[in-house]
Amino acid sequence: MAHSGINVLFEGTNFTRLLLGMWTTFKIAAIAIVIGLIIGIILGILRTFHNKLLRFVLRIYLEFFRIVPTVVLLFLFYYILPRQLNLHMPGTQVAMLVFALWVAAEMSDIVRGALISVPIHQRESGLAIGLTRYQLYRYVLVPQAVSLELPATINLITRVIKTTSLLMLISVMDVVNIGQQIVEANNQKYPTGVFWIYGLIFLLYFLIDYPLSWWAGRLEKKRLEQANGE
Repeated sequence: MAHSGINVLFEGTNFTRLLLGMWTTFKIAAIAIVIGLIIGIILGILRTFHNKLLRFVLRIYLEFFRIVPTVVLLFLFYYILPRQLNLHMPGTQVAMLVFALWVAAEMSDIVRGALISVPIHQRESGLAIGLTRYQLYRYVLVPQAVSLELPATINLITRVIKTTSLLMLISVMDVVNIGQQIVEANNQKYPTGVFWIYGLIFLLYFLIDYPLSWWAGRLEKKRLEQANGE
């Protein structure tokens, strides 16, 4: 008991370092999500246009980021492409780029699905009163699609936040990387410290992801109740 494992959390600046690591994780995820959602909304709208070439290209883009594991994408963008193109990007920028492109791909499919789920008579009514394509999307289709796509969008956000645990593989000083460093540095003094370090990391992820997951579940339940009521 002289060296209780929980004490490793408060040894030196360990606790502060873990919180700073979580902030780095959250910042990367937040920036990537915002950029990805904006791009994804635009691509999702484009995927509903009657342009076969455009839809084919965007479909290939979606399938690439859906099929290739995120860890492979991180290695590709951090280790392989920079050498081939003679470029150097910090791990944080690479992470933001990869996650933003991934979010954009997934979001494009969510938006496309929501837009085509809007009742066809809504589209026909908009065209009948002389709305342009831009006006039709802005005032009719997109507002109605938002409620349909929101639960799936929130679930996508939680997936992105969880997947940031892979950032240590490209030397980003995220919460998992810092946690591993603390465990290795204190393994002799606090053999059971690994339980408390990763327990705190789990708690931090849980405090961010669970409210979002709960919110998505509530929205989906409400949407189903409204659909059944109609």
